[in-house]
Amino acid sequence: MAKASDQEIVEHLTEIQMALRLYVQSLLPGDASAQDVAQLANTVLWKKRRQFESGTNFKAWAFSIARFEVLSYRKKQARDRLVFSNDLQNIMVEELPEEAEDLQLRHLALKTCLEKLRPQDQELIHHRYTLRTPLAEVSEQVDRSVGSIKVTLHRLRNTLQTCIEAQVKATKTLAEGGQA
Repeated sequence: MAKASDQEIVEHLTEIQMALRLYVQSLLPGDASAQDVAQLANTVLWKKRRQFESGTNFKAWAFSIARFEVLSYRKKQARDRLVFSNDLQNIMVEELPEEAEDLQLRHLALKTCLEKLRPQDQELIHHRYTLRTPLAEVSEQVDRSVGSIKVTLHRLRNTLQTCIEAQVKATKTLAEGGQA
C-alpha cells in the first residue's frame, strides 16, 4: 500500500478532530487535561504520519495512538502523585495529635522559661528572634560586639533548651502521675 500524502493526513485529521477529542474525554472523564492529551495525540499523529498507509482506516489508527497517549498520561499522573499507604495514614492519624500536644507543651514551656531570664536577656531575644533585628543593629543598640552578642545568644538558646526540656518532662510526669 502507498503512504499517505501530507495533504491526505491533514484532511483526515481535520475530519476526525471532534471525534478524537470526544474519544479522549471519554477515556479521561472529568479530567481537565483531556484537551491537552488530545492535542498531544494530534502532535504524535503528525509525527507518525509517514507510518499511515493510504486506504486503511485512519480513524482507527488515530484512536489507537490517542489511547496510548491517554495511557501514557495516566501513568505519568500516577507516578507524579504522592499517595500515602493506609498504614502510613493510620500512623499519621494516631501520631499527629500527640505531636500537636507536644508542641503546645513546648510552647508553654518556652513562655515560662523566657520569663525566668533577666530583662536584658529577654530584650536581646526579643530583638533578635521576634523583631528579627540584624546582629549588627543589635550590637549597636546594646553597645557590644557582634561576637559577644553571638556568644550570649548561643548561651541563652542552650539555657532555654535545657529549661524547656525540664519543663516538658515535669509536665508529662505530673500528667502521668495524675492519671494513675
